[in-house]
Amino acid sequence: MQVGVLAQGLVDTAMVGRVDATQLGAVTLGNLYFFGVSVFGMGLLMALDPIVSQAFGAEDRDAMEVAVQRGFVLSFAVAVLAAVPLALAETFFTVLRQPEDVVPVAAAYARVQISALLPFYAFLLLRQVLQAVGRVAPVVWTIAAANVVNVAANWILVFGNLGAPAMGAVGSSWATAISRWCMWIGALALGWRVIGPFLRRLRSDLLAPAALMRLLRLGSPIGLQLILEFGAFGAIGLLMGWMGTVAMAGHQIALNLAAFTFMIALGISQAATVLVGRAVGNGDAGLARRAAGSALLCCLGAMACSALVFLLLPGPLARAFTTDPGAAAVAALLIPVAGVFQLCDGVQVVCTGVLRGVADTLRPMAYHVLGFWLVGMPVSLWLGFGAGVGPEGLWWGLAVGLVAVAALLLARVWRHLQGELGRF
Repeated sequence: MQVGVLAQGLVDTAMVGRVDATQLGAVTLGNLYFFGVSVFGMGLLMALDPIVSQAFGAEDRDAMEVAVQRGFVLSFAVAVLAAVPLALAETFFTVLRQPEDVVPVAAAYARVQISALLPFYAFLLLRQVLQAVGRVAPVVWTIAAANVVNVAANWILVFGNLGAPAMGAVGSSWATAISRWCMWIGALALGWRVIGPFLRRLRSDLLAPAALMRLLRLGSPIGLQLILEFGAFGAIGLLMGWMGTVAMAGHQIALNLAAFTFMIALGISQAATVLVGRAVGNGDAGLARRAAGSALLCCLGAMACSALVFLLLPGPLARAFTTDPGAAAVAALLIPVAGVFQLCDGVQVVCTGVLRGVADTLRPMAYHVLGFWLVGMPVSLWLGFGAGVGPEGLWWGLAVGLVAVAALLLARVWRHLQGELGRF
């Protein structure tokens, strides 16, 4: 399921990469900005996961009903708020000194995404609810169908097939928007047997201030952690823009590949959260330890395979996404760096999942600040600009940050799992 969501970004990159480096750079910047604007709202909606799960476990239909309805209200609210910075994207890009040829195209890409905000958040809401009640099939089928729609829409709108104008990066943005509407409508239709009963009557306590504040208190820390994680990668993308359009395009290719394999680790992390949390709730410390250890071993095996591919085939992987020789050359330099940090990236996200399972969330957030921003970012700036290493230097700093975060989180997990059950 996680891989299916990221597959849309890979398709966009591969197709727009066939146009030119400017269009690919615009997709990089526009997509980066969209997720930077929307990521906090994503964290807020993730608060519904424990709320709905707990209500489902307690067979409290009233609590589930009001949670789902408040989720739709929250989806609409965060979509309205996120639309404002998307509309002002061109000003933001100009202030941050992004490449002049990329800025207007990237800003147009971001403006198109305003139309996709509501379905984007509403689909996330439906996914959280369906996952919480153990019904993931509607989500999986919807994502698969949306990927087909995205490929077809990209082929038509990016290149101007079937009589449509060739719109390049902006066409890719419209394709993404169309596929997100399809994801929302599809998930609602396929999951209606689960979702429908919660929407048949409007709750009188839907907008109760105390309940809404509880939802915000639960979701805000998750949103802040997502901002810290995404912000580090986003900052590297913006710094890459200072090095030019070709550097940004190469960065996009390598980042999409790294993000694609990261989804495997993220899926294992989410499973670890559930399994460790259930074991702790059942008072079974041994099962919690086995679940954590199994998750780490599975992740290390999967990420070792992707690391090997990245280290052995950087050139062919880069050329598969672009015909621009400059962008392909930059990507070929960055992909092996992604190969080096694959294991650490997997370890840090699985450890974060394990720690969430034992209700330890504040310390991991602090470790992300320390590793990414106080260790990795200074190294990136020094190597990328001070030492003159260029794009590769920015990524090596990112790798150093990931090593630091992974080491800190692994030590934290080890400390928990060596203690008595009461310490979980």
